[in-house]
Amino acid sequence: MELITEDTKDKVIVSDIIFNRNYNKILIHQVIESYRTIGRQGTKAQKNKGEVRGSNKKPWRQKGTGKARAGSRKSPIWRSGGVTFAAKNKIYNKKINKKMFRNALKSIFSKLIKENRILLFKEFTINKPKTRILVKKLQKYLSQKIMIITTLVNNNLFLASRNLYNIKITNSININPVNLINSNKIIITINAIKHIEELLK
Repeated sequence: MELITEDTKDKVIVSDIIFNRNYNKILIHQVIESYRTIGRQGTKAQKNKGEVRGSNKKPWRQKGTGKARAGSRKSPIWRSGGVTFAAKNKIYNKKINKKMFRNALKSIFSKLIKENRILLFKEFTINKPKTRILVKKLQKYLSQKIMIITTLVNNNLFLASRNLYNIKITNSININPVNLINSNKIIITINAIKHIEELLK
């Protein structure tokens, strides 16, 4: 597959096996769901007898007191004791293996290329960490969600983009499939796309 850089109009050959695949909707849905559930937390939890703080000592002897027998102050039938069938937070995490993750990324990148959402650059940097410089450089795309992928995160780019809510900066190792799908345009350097190609082989 042949891509053309936006800045220098050079031709770059990339692998068809990685960047020209069919869109696997089911696989991508599974991977995105697994990412979205990573930070999900439960909303309620109760303590059972073993989790309530306190002594495990028997409150009084078994016989001879006239009281009902008791084995623990943390018993569910006691005030401030544990709950018999304590509600627990559900674990929402879904595991995705490496093969599924790589195939999902291949499918996503293929779709992005077919939809002309990938903008390839020989280099994408700014000489100062100034937001106005980055705004000028991205003036054509500022109304859209933009993701910039380089091999190493450029400090000037990172600092300049912090005030721009619709721009995300990342490197070619830490690609997030959710951010990829949600972005209208992906700006990526030649070195980054070649690095991704190596990682997804």
